[in-house]
Amino acid sequence: MFDVAIIGGGINGCGLARDLAGRGLSVLLAEQHDLGSGTSSASTKLIHGGLRYLEHYEFALVRESLKEREVLLRLAPHVVWPLRFVLPHHRGLRPALLIRLGLFLYDHLGGRQLLPASHAVDLRTDPAGEPLKPTFTRGFEYSDCWVDDARLVVLNAVDAAARGADVRVRTAVTRAVRAGEHWRVALTDAETGAASEVTARVLINAAGPWVADVVARQLGLNSRTSVRLVQGSHIVVPRLFAHERAYIFQNADRRVVFAIPYERDFTLIGTTDIEYTGDPGQVRISADEIDYLCAAASTYFRAAVRPDDVVWSYSGVRPLYDDGDAAAQEVTRDYVLEIDGGPGEATLLNIFGGKITTYRHLAEAAIAKLGDRLPPAGPRWTEAAALPGGDLPVDGIATLAGELQAQVAGISAAMAQRLARAYGTVARDILRDARSVADLGEHFGADLYQREVEHLVRREWARTAEDVAWRRSKLGLRLSEAEIARLDAWLAAQRQGQSAVAS
Repeated sequence: MFDVAIIGGGINGCGLARDLAGRGLSVLLAEQHDLGSGTSSASTKLIHGGLRYLEHYEFALVRESLKEREVLLRLAPHVVWPLRFVLPHHRGLRPALLIRLGLFLYDHLGGRQLLPASHAVDLRTDPAGEPLKPTFTRGFEYSDCWVDDARLVVLNAVDAAARGADVRVRTAVTRAVRAGEHWRVALTDAETGAASEVTARVLINAAGPWVADVVARQLGLNSRTSVRLVQGSHIVVPRLFAHERAYIFQNADRRVVFAIPYERDFTLIGTTDIEYTGDPGQVRISADEIDYLCAAASTYFRAAVRPDDVVWSYSGVRPLYDDGDAAAQEVTRDYVLEIDGGPGEATLLNIFGGKITTYRHLAEAAIAKLGDRLPPAGPRWTEAAALPGGDLPVDGIATLAGELQAQVAGISAAMAQRLARAYGTVARDILRDARSVADLGEHFGADLYQREVEHLVRREWARTAEDVAWRRSKLGLRLSEAEIARLDAWLAAQRQGQSAVAS
């Protein structure tokens, strides 16, 4: 018997598992694929207030997001870090006065403490103007934060498990039925086909874009809330500019597109907003989306961005609460929490919408909404508790990276920086007693060694090369197809060996 069973191992499901387990409740989390393998790893990689949401008068959402921005920066300074954005002024679009007013609100709505304020930029003299067309002579600069979204998901799951949660990846919830005041939840292991059943007092549906499918198919219920699926796609191209600031570009269709420094040698460009009606697990970028993003970037950059420049792309499906807006980009990014179950019935909580920035606050709101439907639990606690590896100063990454490089002979500065960013202080445990790269075991390519892969398998539920190369890291951008195939074969051999020992 679990107090709570959670369907979905995205950011909302893992954030809830962590919060609930930390309050002393027994928690099961079931994810049908890998952690963060859906929408949560397909974001624009930003912890931000959402400057454009001000145009839609979503002041409460922006305020909450701005507050959470600095909370998460303190809790996870290894995977969340400050990023300055340059907004070139396009004379044919939003007036400069309107932008200044928006940035004034952005600076003051959320009680900003750690991040610097916005200011005007002369693009004729500032280095940020060099890669732009000369027609853009002035702009504005403001603060938000970058996040390694997939690692943020995993870190929440790691901490949830450390606090007692039962986290099961590649485990599908095939059916859940009410049995009086409890749920009987049927589970199937996707790898072995083994079936099992658990009971839970409360069931939380955090299935993201599958939330409505879970309600209808696995639970056989009707939801009062409509969900709207919106596809967002991104492209990655070779680095377009030398500095470390990002750009936010205004488009004639009233949308914005970001161009962000990415993985040292690349630029990330996104996102799109189009209606989606297919299987969220099969979403792929379209040629039209690639053309749209290339055209948007080429409007501003001196050097045109072409489809042939794209080295990687990814797409995700946002499960937005359908508030009736006609345009996809105008649909609210706020979340809706829906409780199902009357007196004497087991409780179901469905989660619609939300954004990665507000996942922690969403978890608190969900637990408050459940109230006495949950067993007695501890107080709120996540606002001041660092995520695994995050027990270091906000500006402490460079010091940690230097420490790692000094410890292990042969580690490059880039590798030390990557390990510090990915794992924070946990990187010390991964390297342990290693004194040279020879102590790190088999080399899989790029700067990926056996010691790190073993950690990902043992502590972070990684099973395949895709888990390692595209979610626990972005080394897929640097590993060859042959190297990824060799990594996959090595991981498969490890799984077979573990199965043989278990049997």
